[in-house]
Amino acid sequence: MFYNQPAGTTKPPLDREALRDVIDLALWAGQLLLQYGAESERIEQTIHRLGTALGCDWMDILVSPNVIAVTTISGDEFRTKIRRVIGLNVNLTIISAINRLSRRVEAGELDRFGVRKELDRISKIRSHYNRWLVVTMVGLACASFSRLFGGDAAVFAVTFFAAAVAMVVRQELSRRYFNQFLVVIVTAFVAGVLASAADLLNLSSQPETALAASVLLLVPGVALINAAEDLITGHMVTGVVRGIVGSIISLSIALGLLLAISLMGVRGL
Repeated sequence: MFYNQPAGTTKPPLDREALRDVIDLALWAGQLLLQYGAESERIEQTIHRLGTALGCDWMDILVSPNVIAVTTISGDEFRTKIRRVIGLNVNLTIISAINRLSRRVEAGELDRFGVRKELDRISKIRSHYNRWLVVTMVGLACASFSRLFGGDAAVFAVTFFAAAVAMVVRQELSRRYFNQFLVVIVTAFVAGVLASAADLLNLSSQPETALAASVLLLVPGVALINAAEDLITGHMVTGVVRGIVGSIISLSIALGLLLAISLMGVRGL
C-alpha cells in the first residue's frame, strides 16, 4: 500500500535521538498489534501513521508472521530496527486502543512522550471481564450452538458443562505458557470426554451434537480471517503462515476429539 504525504508539506528534520525514539514507539505499537491479532495491513498503516505524525518523512515497513522491520527517514538521517514477537494471542481491546492512539497522534493531541505513556498503559490492559464470567459465557455460547444444531435440553446442559470446564483447562494451560497446539489438543480432549456423558449416561440420543458444539470455543476464527485478509491485500507470506497455523489448530481440535471418542467409545460424530 502507498502512503502519500500531502503536497507542499515540509517537516523539520529530527535529530538522531528523536528519530531513535520515534522508531521505538512505532515498533512498539506494531508489536502489540501483531501480538494481539491485527492483520498485516492494519499494522503497516498504524506504524506509518504514528511515525509520520511524530515527525518522520517516511516509514518503510515489513511485517512477517513474528517479526516487524522498520526503516524510518527524516532529512538525511535514517534508522532501521527489527523487533521479534514471541507470544501470539487475541486481544481486540488493545488493537482498538492503539488505533485510537494513532488517530490522536495524527490529530496532534500527543507528542512522543505522551505516546510512550499511552503505549505503556495500553500494554498493561487485561481483559475487562472476570475469568468466571468468560467461562460461563463461553459455556452458554457453545450450548446455544448445540441447540442450533438440533440438540435437546440434555445436550444443551452437557455441552454447557463440557465447554465451561474445557475453557478453564484452556485458561490454566495458557497461563503456564504451554505450546498453543498442545493446549488445543488437551482442551478438545477434555471437552470431548465430558461431552460423551450424554451417551454414556443415556441422557440423549444425540451425543455427537454435544461433542461437536463443545469444542467450538477452539475454532481459530481470527487466524483464518486474518489469513484471508493478508492474502487479499498482498501479504502473501504472513497470510500463508497464518492459514497454516489456523489449519494446524483445526487438526489439533480433531485430534483431541478423536482421542476422546476413541477412549469413550462414542460413534456417529
